Parts: sequence; structure tokens; C-alpha cells
Amino acid sequence: MHALVFWLIYPLLWIISILPFKLFYAVSDAVFFLVYHIIGYRKKVVAENLKLVFPEKTEEERFRIRKKFYSHMCDMFLEMIKTLTISEKELKKRFKFTNPEEILRLQDKEKSIMMMCGHYASYEWMIALQLYGLKITAYGIYKRITNPYFDKLVRDIRGRFHGELIPTSKATMTITKHESENKRAIYAMVADQSPKLLKSKYWADFMNIKAPVFIGSEKLAREFDMAVVYLNVEKVSRGHYVANLINITDSAAQEPAHQITRTYLDLLEKQIRKKPEYYLWTHKRWKHSHNPIPENSKIID
Repeated sequence: MHALVFWLIYPLLWIISILPFKLFYAVSDAVFFLVYHIIGYRKKVVAENLKLVFPEKTEEERFRIRKKFYSHMCDMFLEMIKTLTISEKELKKRFKFTNPEEILRLQDKEKSIMMMCGHYASYEWMIALQLYGLKITAYGIYKRITNPYFDKLVRDIRGRFHGELIPTSKATMTITKHESENKRAIYAMVADQSPKLLKSKYWADFMNIKAPVFIGSEKLAREFDMAVVYLNVEKVSRGHYVANLINITDSAAQEPAHQITRTYLDLLEKQIRKKPEYYLWTHKRWKHSHNPIPENSKIID
């Protein structure tokens, strides 16, 4: 069944990927109409998240943010499909790094780099970083998809231009192996997911709401004394993004406990407050906000 579903859908995805951009975004508009107006995908979740995070805004303001978000979400999903066939030249034109020299500087220190990302703007096209003369391999940490055929497709898409993917279940083991072999690399981790309540050992203020947070990125960075950067992505126009790398530390092992995570959350929150329509509001990021914080949990200030 997995194979049948994949081979029924894949030809359509490939056709979409080769469309010229003007027609490509017309398809995105049609998908938006279907997802937002007909299906109403997770509208309630998005509305609840926006009301929780922006109580000071009017219903009309939150409505506008929600509608813009869905349009952006559809664009980003289709842009991932576009990566099937996009050329290096076109990708580099549409996803620009303003300071790739920061990565070049850090890789000369002969240590690995933890690149902390958020579900903001475009995290799909950050593979363009591989086109800026890196001497070390960039790995993306991702959650495996149940359908093995679509999982391979995602790995092929996100692994273009010499990048590679590591499933979250194998991240610690793989990074440990690399470090034991003195194999330096860049590890990109989207670090703003919400952990399960029973595993919520660390909580922090995020958008003025206490919520459980993952500290896996910081933990790995500290264990292997990596440099840490934040990937700051801005959407400047439809299909065009600008990214800059904000240095958090050159030496994670020298930082106070949880300082890296706190800095990351602050940087991400700053972006969300500036242009909230580009954050992934369909995630149930604050689903545990009404639960009491477990007694053994650590509050990150």
C-alpha cells in the first residue's frame, strides 16, 4: 500500500517541481484555497496558538496573521517539492546567505558546528548552505516518515547538493561516532518542537508562556565542545529568502548550563514577534501550557 500511494502521487509532485515559478505559485494559491477554505487544516489549533501567544491583538489582527500563515505554509511545502529539480544557480539566487564567512571561520577551528534552527520562514531551502564552499559535510537531523518511500524522497530532496540526513533516533550515536573519528561536520537541528509531557524535564518561557523544551542540541554541542550558531532566516518576498548566521558561541563547553538554549529561544522569539505569519503555527507547541510543571523539572531562566 505504501508503494502504491507513493507511485500515484510522485508523478504529480515531479510535474509540479518543473513548473516555471509563476505557474508554480499559482498552484500554491490553489493549494492554499483547498487547505484553508475547504479542508480547514488545523484551523482551530492555529487560532488557539495565536490567541494564547498574542492576547493583546484583536481578533481581526490574529485572523490576518492566520491567513498569511496558511499562504506561506503552502508556499513552503511546495518549495520543498521544487527542490526535486531546482538548479544550484536558482536555489542560491532564492536562498541567500549574507555571511557564509561565519561558517568558513568556524570550520577552520577544526571543530563541529551545531546550527540551531526554528520552524520559521524556510527551513527547507537551507540546504543552499552547501553551495558556499564548505569543506565539511552538513547533516540535517530529521524525524523519519512512516511511509518508507516518502521517507526516501524527503532524504533525497533534503540531501541534494551534498548534504545528508540523520534520523533523530540515530543522531546521538552518529555524532558520537563522527567525533570519535575526528570527522568534523555541521549539524542542523530544528530545536523548537514540544516534548511529551512525561519527558518534559526542562521548561522555559517561550513567547511569555511556560512550555517544555528540548535541550538535545545544547547537550550534544556541550558534550563535544562544538561551536553553535543560530540560523536566522527572513522571507523578503515570495520565493526569496535571506539568511544570516548568528554566532551563539565558539565553545559550547565553556557556556553556563542552558545558556545556549535560552539564547536560541530568545532569537527565535524575536523573529516570531517581528513577522508572526512565517512561524509554523499548526504545531501544538504550547499544548502542555495548562499542565502543572512536573516537580523534578528544571526551569530555564
